[in-house]
Amino acid sequence: MVSRRAFLAGSGAVTVGGLGLVRGLTSTAQAAVSSTSGSPARLLPVFNRPKHLHYGDVSKLSGGDQTLLTTLQGVVNRTQPELYFFYDTGTQSTPDAKWLADMHLPTTLHKNPLDLVAKFRSRVRGAIVHDPDVPDSLNVATTLAGLENAVVADADQAKAHGLRIVKDLRGMFDDDRVKTYRWQLDNLFPRVTHQLLAGLPPTRVVDVEGVVWQEIAREARQIRDSSNRGTYDLDVSAKLGKEAVFVRFGDSFADDGWGASVLSVSVKANGTEIARFAPNTAEEAPYLFDGSHSSIGGEGNRFADGGNYWIYRFAPPAGTTSLIVTVEMWNQYLVSITDTSPTRVEPFPYFRDYVVATKALVSWLPPGGETGDLLIEHFAKYPTLAPYMGWFANDVSGEWDGVDLASQGGSPVVAADFYMNGTVHAGFTSPISGKPRAVRRIDKPKNKVYLTLTFGEGDNIQYCQRRLREIWDDPKRGEVPTNWTIDPLLVEAGPNIYSYFQRTATANDLLVCGPSGAGYTYPASWKPGELTEYLKLSGSFMRQTGLDVVYAYSGRQDNTWVPLSKEIAEGYAAYTPTKGIMQTWDGDTLAVRQGGLPITGGWGAPGKAAEFKAALDRRIANWDGASPLFISGLIGAWSWSPSDMAELAPLLTDPYELVLANTFYDLLNRVL
Repeated sequence: MVSRRAFLAGSGAVTVGGLGLVRGLTSTAQAAVSSTSGSPARLLPVFNRPKHLHYGDVSKLSGGDQTLLTTLQGVVNRTQPELYFFYDTGTQSTPDAKWLADMHLPTTLHKNPLDLVAKFRSRVRGAIVHDPDVPDSLNVATTLAGLENAVVADADQAKAHGLRIVKDLRGMFDDDRVKTYRWQLDNLFPRVTHQLLAGLPPTRVVDVEGVVWQEIAREARQIRDSSNRGTYDLDVSAKLGKEAVFVRFGDSFADDGWGASVLSVSVKANGTEIARFAPNTAEEAPYLFDGSHSSIGGEGNRFADGGNYWIYRFAPPAGTTSLIVTVEMWNQYLVSITDTSPTRVEPFPYFRDYVVATKALVSWLPPGGETGDLLIEHFAKYPTLAPYMGWFANDVSGEWDGVDLASQGGSPVVAADFYMNGTVHAGFTSPISGKPRAVRRIDKPKNKVYLTLTFGEGDNIQYCQRRLREIWDDPKRGEVPTNWTIDPLLVEAGPNIYSYFQRTATANDLLVCGPSGAGYTYPASWKPGELTEYLKLSGSFMRQTGLDVVYAYSGRQDNTWVPLSKEIAEGYAAYTPTKGIMQTWDGDTLAVRQGGLPITGGWGAPGKAAEFKAALDRRIANWDGASPLFISGLIGAWSWSPSDMAELAPLLTDPYELVLANTFYDLLNRVL
């Protein structure tokens, strides 16, 4: 998962003259690769192959009911996958429905999925009741549900479904997150699997239907250089009269990643200041109604790109007739207001089937301060290579800091917090070839601009399950040479998913290994000996899945991505079959030979086809045409599709030649 701003910052051009599966769920960590033979062994738990699936559409259910069913799914599917759910609203064309149809299994539809609680009630011991006043108790309840063969419910759900209360967590914890997860680590760690650990948010924010937003400010120009930075007075008085006014900041150009950015806020009611704060401070907290879709920038600014946003709530004194919100703001802002509470908070239900089934410990610890210290302690207790599955708090900054801590702790990260029906996908095996795609060899390079374009995000298995399936099924796919990052760990987490992409790839589609191998990680942050084991693991999974190009990170220093070191590159060359490495990079042009491998920095540009092409033209403006030029480009996976690629390709006339990454690195390897 790459932030758009990190993605857009890079530059990367240079001028140069059969897996065997053992049935039955494992409960302790295994060595991922034999230290003597290098032969593959299981990294993730094993599930039996489903034979018949009971399914239903849960998209309209509350988060609490979805959590009840997802944890029931975990207990039932542990021994034999039998339950499958549709989480996406819509028709049979949604990813959940497509994957189910692809399995060609006998199925039974349950129009009211909650009927499945009664049907399978005898398979569970009862309910672990969480405390609605302490959100993190939901994660403790999930851990206990796995250990006690129980479901997670609130007290009302337990009563409504006739579930015996196995453990009641109400009143057991307070709002001290560190104390809650300290209790869990001290008391439950000896009983949970040590094969993986999980991180899931205890709650989610859900939009309330029927809320009407009134737009009050919009930047109509595509500004990404902060040139419109200034102080803006936002008159929100039109929505006075109810309990509060809600102010939402978003992105006026959702496809290029440079939305609203705010550094300071003050509020005056009838001319009297009632609030003043900076983002990400204690003073902001009482007013930040929903910040879960936003991030904190380097200046301490809060920003939201693409479809993301954040919402402030201001409740002025009774009788207020004028309410002015003054902000220091810049870039492509879109500001809207409403007088109706726009969201509600519910339990976060996703991926809990996998956590319960594997008897994993699940927490939610932001990777800074006391919670970060406790997260480090978690990593220290687990064996090297035990993956961290789920995600991290605090969005982009949480991603960078969390993945860094996991890397230091010897744990690859598997972004899986929205990976649904994982207990079914892990059990349904499909053929996967270990044979790499043949190279379309260019015997003699010409004085052209050789360009290879890659969709990112493939390390994220939920992206592979959902967004990738949506854009992969675009009828324009196959018209343009395109690289697609993917996680080789899907060979265990979702072999049917990996197999689908491999089997349906056209001659113009190349699967490449997502960052930075078998799971998302920063190689520069690993201890050298543990990194060797990770690279051996990555090589094993790449060989099983036919991958021979890696998209990789290195690490960050002073908030800047640094190039892969000679030692790390030598490790990739020694232990993986990669032909070359495309890496995220914040500096100037990068194309080097390290450890015998060509390494290029990723280059990206905002906007769609025409703007992307214009940026390319500017990028090569100083090229003299006397020797070949190589550019490794990154494509925004959340905003682009094969149809967009089909619009770009006709624009790439001479001197451009668009090639797949294996051809790109084969050629670069001979001329660099």
